[in-house]
Amino acid sequence: MKLFLLLILCFLVFSSFQEPNSEVNEKTISDFKLRNINNKTISLSDYKSAKGFIIIFTCNHCPFANLYYKRLNSFYKKYSAQNIPLIAINSMDTLLYEDEEFKYIQAKAKINKFNFPYLQDGTQFVGKTFGATHTPQAFLIWKENNLWKIKYKGAIDDNGEHPEKATSFISKAIEELLEGKQVSQPEMNAIGCKIMYRTNL
Repeated sequence: MKLFLLLILCFLVFSSFQEPNSEVNEKTISDFKLRNINNKTISLSDYKSAKGFIIIFTCNHCPFANLYYKRLNSFYKKYSAQNIPLIAINSMDTLLYEDEEFKYIQAKAKINKFNFPYLQDGTQFVGKTFGATHTPQAFLIWKENNLWKIKYKGAIDDNGEHPEKATSFISKAIEELLEGKQVSQPEMNAIGCKIMYRTNL
């Protein structure tokens, strides 16, 4: 019951689902370098054979984001084998949220047995570049003419509390791209906790 109330509060205060946008701004994303939980930096260029990336903006303190860790492990295992790795990024302001500091990011990854990179965006530059607004929020970027284009952005799926009942927006978008099709549902607003950027405070 406590978890349910937290989720409702997070939903009411921070965000809500909206109808998916029928258009997508295929923004180009430049390469970046961020520190991973193993203290090594990771960039997109490290993945020479990648067709695309699942980029997940997440954090430690958001109860809605915390529901998705097992699903992210499953995504990484499934899609890395198809050269579509998953990378999680934490762009939360550590000045506002102490539990988003790097040592707590490392601890969260260890406790939840993350099999994917979990990067800290300490300057919040990468979050701003993507236009990330909430946690969790997914971006599917795809290589076209050696450029990384956003093909999907928004919610990971439509059921945070019951993954067995969820329809995965990310999986659908990936399958369409692998079949050479346009993404039929390129945007769905994310539900979760708002990312507060320092310039907006």
